[in-house]
Amino acid sequence: MEIWLLVAQLATLALILAVLYHPLGDYIAFTFTGAKDLKLERGLYRIVGVDPQGEQSWGAYLRSVLAFSLIGVLLVYALQRLQAVLPYSLGLPAVPEGLSFNTAASFVTNTNWQSYSPEVTMGYTVQIAGLAVQNFVSAGVGLAVAIALIRGFARRNTGTLGNFWVDLTRGTFRILLPLAVLSSIVLLAGGVIQNFNGFTEVTTLTGGTATVPGGPVASQEAIKLLGNNGGGFFNTNSAHPFENPTPWTSMVEIVLMLAIPFALPRTFGKMVGDNRQGYAIVAAMGALFVVSFAALTAFELAGSGTGTELAGGAMEGKEQRFGIVGSTLFATTSTITSTGAVNSMHDSFTSLGGMMTLFNMMLGEIAPGGIGAGLYGILVIAVITVFIAGLLVGRTPEYLGKKLGPREIKLASLYILATPTLVLVGTALSFAIPAVRDDVEGTSIWNPGLHGFTEVLYAFTSAANNNGSAFAGLTANTPWFNTALGVAMLLGRFIPIVLVLALAGSLAAQSKVPVTAGTLPTHRPQFVGLLLGVIVIVVALTYFPVLALGPLAEGLQ
Repeated sequence: MEIWLLVAQLATLALILAVLYHPLGDYIAFTFTGAKDLKLERGLYRIVGVDPQGEQSWGAYLRSVLAFSLIGVLLVYALQRLQAVLPYSLGLPAVPEGLSFNTAASFVTNTNWQSYSPEVTMGYTVQIAGLAVQNFVSAGVGLAVAIALIRGFARRNTGTLGNFWVDLTRGTFRILLPLAVLSSIVLLAGGVIQNFNGFTEVTTLTGGTATVPGGPVASQEAIKLLGNNGGGFFNTNSAHPFENPTPWTSMVEIVLMLAIPFALPRTFGKMVGDNRQGYAIVAAMGALFVVSFAALTAFELAGSGTGTELAGGAMEGKEQRFGIVGSTLFATTSTITSTGAVNSMHDSFTSLGGMMTLFNMMLGEIAPGGIGAGLYGILVIAVITVFIAGLLVGRTPEYLGKKLGPREIKLASLYILATPTLVLVGTALSFAIPAVRDDVEGTSIWNPGLHGFTEVLYAFTSAANNNGSAFAGLTANTPWFNTALGVAMLLGRFIPIVLVLALAGSLAAQSKVPVTAGTLPTHRPQFVGLLLGVIVIVVALTYFPVLALGPLAEGLQ
């Protein structure tokens, strides 16, 4: 029965995404290639002093990204520290300094890691003016960087990549905002709450009392998923019935997480003038997604031990209304994109099931990955793949008519190395520094031993890859984790962006080389297979030793 449910859910999801692929991908391409600005946009440009016709070099584009993000960090931090005097604070106090820094870094980097219980920590003003705003603009930043890289491949002999402020504005107002409004209405119809009721005392069936939180949930839930953000309005995230009431709303939320990332390869093909390139990229993304979902579901259905076998699978930490397949599909989607939302507790998955959620993030979240970040991540790996193929046949590598010389390969290689370095160094320091190790083992990890090691590894993998999901057995609201994970989130977001924009600038400055008999076709199944091989081998060689110390060792016990 579960196998048929798996097939049915996967087929339904694939059908919906296939229907959206052309129109949504074409609309995104049209948004970023059109010359006409909307009246609202022109007014905004005048207010902030931006010339929408002015093109930026990769360096200027990067400075704009960093400046905008720095302002975002400062504003979100200030809102949290001033919460006690803000309207609609619900009587909640100011957020402590370390947690404020961690949360500001988290939401500005599109990570949405939460070391706190949202409903009893953040008032409505912070939620709306701080966190929800960043849900829009942080997703807009990732989308803008991906478009800049596409322009790098598409343009010739130019030193410019477009205008960041125009790209951010168009992505936010023309794509994210209208889709979020429509999605909010659908979620409202499905039972997701939307109010400003604060905390309500209710009488239970036994005659006791309970405090029920309210809030503007549907509006934040929509962009949380559509923008691959993931931060929940409630502590249990999309496992909470106020955020995700029914199996069909859960499927809607899965579609929202995947819609834009899976449509962006179409945008890529459209903007470079060869739709076949988009089909090749989306085929690689889809293959990785299906394999990951099947493996995670198999591990959870198999379970481990008598109890789980009698129950028909590992149901610990899962909602009955979603079941195992509904939980594993959501978990796969959440970790293979940069969303990080959960409708079940990943810490309660089987050892090998939890390893799959880790592995999805370690892939670089490229199948299809976060909004914008997934596309530019897989394109960087495609550059590496073309380079390896060039070495095999003894030719100078070319991708989409651009030569890949030493500069391009160095930038792509540094991109591949940046995130694993942050993950492994952060995890190692957590156990190597005596004061930190004593705190971790004494107060932070509820499950010591191999599982406790996996919890810390998961935290740094999630932070550095800007995912935001967590193994719930780790208490991360400590001075060390607030600081270390905040730094990992910032570096994990902006180091890759620096390298991607530098690569885009280098490509845009080149002329296009003609296609010859020796040019590697990058739209055929052979290239898709080679790309998948490079992705798996690079990840396996990088992370296999640390996986062997954690979830693999635990799974073999």
